[in-house]
Amino acid sequence: MTTMVDELGFDRATRRIARFLAWVGVAGTALAGAAGGWKWAVGFLAGAVAAWFNFHWLKRLVGALGGERKYSSFRLALRYFFLGGCGYVIVRFSSIPAPAIVAGLFVLIAAIFIEILFELVYARKRTLDHQDL
Repeated sequence: MTTMVDELGFDRATRRIARFLAWVGVAGTALAGAAGGWKWAVGFLAGAVAAWFNFHWLKRLVGALGGERKYSSFRLALRYFFLGGCGYVIVRFSSIPAPAIVAGLFVLIAAIFIEILFELVYARKRTLDHQDL
């Protein structure tokens, strides 16, 4: 009897989301650069990096809710204050377009949608494979 690896588990899903996030970030940065020049590319990349940090922090928060480690709500608030401060400094004191940064922030949402599609396709394939048993 062969054992199947659970591709729908939390750890595997978070690794896939991180990969999707990186790929969408790279592709989006290239497209932003092609469409709006280097300032748009830098802005999109800055937003994508902020989205990656947000994903990392959310993943740690979910792990803490599951009892893996202790998590401080003060640290969570401090991190978002830090992200907001970085965004403010970039928008206020640089010539990087704010819409490019906001577009980069949506990279995480795109990566999560790709993961949802993966899970839907994988679950359907797995269901169809087990109907023959």
